[in-house]
Parts: sequence; structure tokens; C-alpha cells
Amino acid sequence: MARPNIKLINAIRTAAKRINDGSHYQWGHMGGCNCGHLAQELTPYSKREIHEYAMRKSGDWTDQVQDYCGTSAMPMDEIISSMMESGLERKDMIDLERLKNQEVRRYMGDRGVKLYHNNKQDVVDYMIAWADLLEEQLISDIQLPENIEKEEQISIEELSLVE
Repeated sequence: MARPNIKLINAIRTAAKRINDGSHYQWGHMGGCNCGHLAQELTPYSKREIHEYAMRKSGDWTDQVQDYCGTSAMPMDEIISSMMESGLERKDMIDLERLKNQEVRRYMGDRGVKLYHNNKQDVVDYMIAWADLLEEQLISDIQLPENIEKEEQISIEELSLVE
């Protein structure tokens, strides 16, 4: 699964909010579909540009991600590279396009049992759950020093000695 980080989590949430708030959503449009909306948040490209670049190659997001070449200099491959630099793996993009990441679906509970990849509300719910799951993973990876309280006390004591 994706490498949890604040930029990615915020981008997923923003994409979900934009879709929910009425931004043009069309599953068959490479710039206005599930991955297209996330790509708009993670790259400087617009919906129109993403779609235009995607049409230079054949296939949907799944096909293009599977055929991805990091050294091709094709615009769509550059978009995918940017998305991967933000913490996504190729599988994440494929899963997002079809809402099929089982970890995210389990995290959604009963709501995740039956999702339609081209249903706007299902996409929004999936993306919010995915962002929440990544955020939980990010927080659980944070390790505070075991002696943080002791270090804090020492710092306070040191400060009072200085005065």
C-alpha cells in the first residue's frame, strides 16, 4: 500500500471533497475519473491536460499504469511518476480506479462490501476511508523517545539553573 505521508493524505482528502462538492466526475474520462481527480491534486496538470496526455497512449488508468515506463518521457508516464513520488505504488492507482483495495474496503466495514467503481458517492467514501487508514498508519509509525518526560524535566531544570 501507499507510503503514508501528509501530502498524499491531504491530496486524497481534497480529491474526495472536490468530487463530493460537485467537481465534474466521469469515470470514463482520464482526467475526471477516480485516478484523474487524485492526479489533479498530486501534479500541476488539469483535468483536460491529464486526459489529453492519456489519449496519446491506449487504455484506461489500469492499462497505462501497467505499461508505465519511468524513463519514457511520455507525459502520462511523467504524471504516474509524480504520483509515485508522492507515495503511491502502481497497485494503488489500479486499486483506486476500481475501488478494489481489500484493506481499504475492510476498513470501511459494511459500507465497503458493495462498491461500484463508477459511483460518485462510493468513490468519495472509499477515498475518505483510504485517507483515514493512511493517517492511522502514519500516526502508528511515529515513535516518541521512551524517556520523553525525563528529557522534558531535565530541560526545564536546566532552564531554571540558567536563570
